[in-house]
Amino acid sequence: MTAFEFASYDVLTAGIVFMAVLLALLLVKAFAARQLRRWASDGRFQLLAYAEQILTATRLPFMLAVSLLASISQMDIPADQRKWIHYAWIVILVSQIALWGNRMITLAVARAFERQREADPAAATHLMLAGLVGRIILWSLALLVALDNLGFNITTLMASLGIGGIAVALAVQNILGDIFSSVSIALDKPFVIGDFIVVDNFMGTVEYIGMKTTRLRSLGGEQIVISNTELLKNRIRNFKRMQERRVAFEFGIAYETPPSEVERIPALLRKIVTQERFATRFDRAHFKAYGDSALQFEVVYYVLDPDYNKYMDIQQGINLALLRAFRERGIAFAYPTRTLYLSSPADGLPVQAAPGHASFAPAK
Repeated sequence: MTAFEFASYDVLTAGIVFMAVLLALLLVKAFAARQLRRWASDGRFQLLAYAEQILTATRLPFMLAVSLLASISQMDIPADQRKWIHYAWIVILVSQIALWGNRMITLAVARAFERQREADPAAATHLMLAGLVGRIILWSLALLVALDNLGFNITTLMASLGIGGIAVALAVQNILGDIFSSVSIALDKPFVIGDFIVVDNFMGTVEYIGMKTTRLRSLGGEQIVISNTELLKNRIRNFKRMQERRVAFEFGIAYETPPSEVERIPALLRKIVTQERFATRFDRAHFKAYGDSALQFEVVYYVLDPDYNKYMDIQQGINLALLRAFRERGIAFAYPTRTLYLSSPADGLPVQAAPGHASFAPAK
């Protein structure tokens, strides 16, 4: 057999091995995934749902790489070059195992997150941090295993990485600042997923706390993305942790109101605010001040529920009850008025104009 015929036979054999290995991997993946899906759907083996999803994470590039290496291994390659095939096997297998592990961490964190989100949002936030730490450890171990099998001295490498790590940390200090801020959020828990917070001029419900950013869903529906570092630099108001809501409102009545009626208004306000249909706690009601055009009253009470819609319903009910009570007693709410005094053209004596109107002397 000539050299050319031998090379052609070698290539043909490698091609057949490549196709056979690739077809076998595809068939095994399809059959195993179908069986695992069937068993998991029967409810007998719930853990097999994890195995099925991990198996589906085995992508075509991995199978192509395995098939290619298997075919090349059948070829007549010099001994000094076979080590590169060995290195390629190490890199591909370690990378795929790390991808499987990453998929397992993602699935475990996602399932635990859904269970904890409603029952304990703070624990859900910790799960996200745990998932991040788990991925960092996983990929670090995968890198060290791969380098060790490739013949690198890991001890020397770790020492050199300590020096290079300082330079890298300086270059990516903003990113590292956001990462450490996310750790601070997870540990200190100024807010958790599901809380309604106000930060500077932005407000919304916390949807996601990530490694670099936190995402809010605003009242208008758009998503607000804020870096974790900038978030912690501002004062955060967490309305979800409000136990009760303090409400203070003012109104004014006309100066023509009799003093006896003015005296009764604080007691009337107490009676209105403390009605059983309102979940409130009355604090005070006072004749506060003499305004420009009204006798000013101030009322303070507490809504025993942090929900904003309930607060508005209660405030509306109080306003309507106050309006009816004032109409029954003939008390008028004040509106802006002004009385002007002008010089009379006839005798120079001041003449009072009607409230809310102005009278002017004709020009001479």
